[in-house]
Amino acid sequence: MHAMRFAIPPPKDYKAHRPHRTNRQFRPVPLTFMRVDEFDFDLPAGRIADRPLRPRDAARLLAVGTDGLTDMKVRDLPKLVRPGDVMVFNDTRVLPARLFGTRGEVRVELLLHRAAAPDRWIAFAKPGKRLKPGHTIEFGRGLTAEVMGKSDDGLIDVKFNMSAVDLAAVFAAIGHVPLPPYIDRADDARDRDDYQTVYAANDGAVAAPTAGLHFTPELLAALDAAGVLRVFVTLHVGAGTFLPVKAENTADHRMHAEWGVLDAATAETIRDRRANGGRVIAVGTTSARLLESAAPAPGQLAPFKGDTALFITPGYRFKIVDVMMTNFHLPRSTLFMLVSAFAGVERMRAAYRHAIDSGYRFYSYGDACWLAREAA
Repeated sequence: MHAMRFAIPPPKDYKAHRPHRTNRQFRPVPLTFMRVDEFDFDLPAGRIADRPLRPRDAARLLAVGTDGLTDMKVRDLPKLVRPGDVMVFNDTRVLPARLFGTRGEVRVELLLHRAAAPDRWIAFAKPGKRLKPGHTIEFGRGLTAEVMGKSDDGLIDVKFNMSAVDLAAVFAAIGHVPLPPYIDRADDARDRDDYQTVYAANDGAVAAPTAGLHFTPELLAALDAAGVLRVFVTLHVGAGTFLPVKAENTADHRMHAEWGVLDAATAETIRDRRANGGRVIAVGTTSARLLESAAPAPGQLAPFKGDTALFITPGYRFKIVDVMMTNFHLPRSTLFMLVSAFAGVERMRAAYRHAIDSGYRFYSYGDACWLAREAA
């Protein structure tokens, strides 16, 4: 496997932009246009984690603060929090969302993306071009799916022949863990545990909220003892999180929508903690995106239920998230753009250079970083 190629940094090509307003669920327009290659970097293949460390909290943690970089372990998190802080976790549960079936003599792979109805899913398909509306795919265990339609972005709409309850049982029996495309191996029984947070509760994700993979019951108990309040939101992570950004400019990239919910009681708790001096710590970019989607103005937070396609790039002003814990992300990805918006482009470039030089493990099964928000 070769190193991923990129150039850091090309000349900046900023263009100020006043965003237009759409509905609250969909606020995808970034505040600043940037060239996508400004988020490119070289990553040696040996830095990509194929398996997570055990125990989970043995992973390394790079604290990226306004005063520099500090090498730590995830189990050191209680040293970084303060009494009164609130940590926001994404409790989505990953489905065995990769399905293998046939249409006649043709082998078909479906990667479920998001639910459209209890028996209907939007999915990526291989070979997608050979599937047409009306075609039926057979998977075994009595499961079939009819292709209902196709979209211009390569997604297909499939209707299964079972109820949601029966589908869950069959998915569990024949589905495969949807490992990211950069993990170059087949999934196995170990991944069923490794690619799930210990607090996962709500079925619907087809990719893990990976920052949460580092937590153990012992670490959660230590955070409780440190005076941190833990709350949960749900954002069902879609397969689109791994898609490359093909556009040359961030303004031309379209995010895939993901469904999330933040209930009224949790929103009130977060607001109260922040108003009393506590920090809002988002565990993962998924939690951060949902919180920001639910924040109508700085310091405010409202209940939220629906889709979000919020695309955060440098120039965005965070309204509610004060600290973020996240893994190390792909070059040219929307997630690296998000963390650069949060902690600062130059600071994140320096942090990633340090991580690569110091042997940190990257991506879903890799190490993590703790990010302080850049001053506005």
